[in-house]
Amino acid sequence: MMTPGWLLRWVDNYAGIESASVRNAGDRVDWLRCIPFIAMHVACVAVFWTGASVAAVSTAVVLYVVRMFAITGFYHRYFSHRSFKTSRWLQALMAWVGCTSVQRDPMWWASHHAHHHAHSDDPPDPHSPSQRGFLRSHIGWFMTPDAFLTRRSYVRDWARYPELLFLNRFDWAPPLVLALGLFGVGELLATFAPGLATNGWQMLVWGFFLSTIALHHATFTVNSLAHTWGARRYETGDHSRNNLLIAVLTLGEGWHNNHHHYPGSTRQGFYWWEFDFTYYVLWLFERLGLVWDLRPVPAEVLARNRVDLAPREAQA
Repeated sequence: MMTPGWLLRWVDNYAGIESASVRNAGDRVDWLRCIPFIAMHVACVAVFWTGASVAAVSTAVVLYVVRMFAITGFYHRYFSHRSFKTSRWLQALMAWVGCTSVQRDPMWWASHHAHHHAHSDDPPDPHSPSQRGFLRSHIGWFMTPDAFLTRRSYVRDWARYPELLFLNRFDWAPPLVLALGLFGVGELLATFAPGLATNGWQMLVWGFFLSTIALHHATFTVNSLAHTWGARRYETGDHSRNNLLIAVLTLGEGWHNNHHHYPGSTRQGFYWWEFDFTYYVLWLFERLGLVWDLRPVPAEVLARNRVDLAPREAQA
């Protein structure tokens, strides 16, 4: 039975985080906390009732790309690895946009990603497929009470920004604003542009639920598939792989072996033929003065620890 305390924890991420029951819960799945995540999957079935339209599908695609860029370009390359610099207003804006992907806030995201790099494919790595299996690495790892907590030691520098602390505490606010906004726009279009054949429910299902779930599972493949499927250019001490399909789906994150070889680079597709849409946009942002100090891959790093050029027997 849900108590008022449990309801408060859905609204305020800081509620009850110091309790022993939360901190000593181990690896069990917190199914009550996961109800919204499960409900979003179920909500996608509503597409059979709402139908589709060019407006709704286009909205879903645009929001997928924009929010994936916020995750890959800012949650990952900026907040997690500090591979470039930007202004406080753009930092705050992209933190908000990233939150609409329903992958928590940038402090939580960056803290767990830093922990992953510190222990990649070793027993403490919470989403290593070689340690915990494919399903656990894909979705199960963040369903535990321990994973819900932000690993503050990794993100102390971000804690000086009140706007980031707000999102760390109330990460549900941006997705709710987006969902309500999509419904409202859909209803306005139904009234004032009936030729588009859309409405609030259709825009909500396509623009929010379907787009978000697609975004989720594409992002999660970097934890699961990118550590099991693909080619290895560098010896990195873990099982990271380069994978073109994942790179396309995630706007450049599929060059995961490259990334684990040199995490500090803004660019993850090290060579021109490695598609890295996120880097192309950040390069454009730099030309516009929105970001600066993009960190390149040094020439000596490109040649270091190459396994794809080693003798065949050395790769066995």
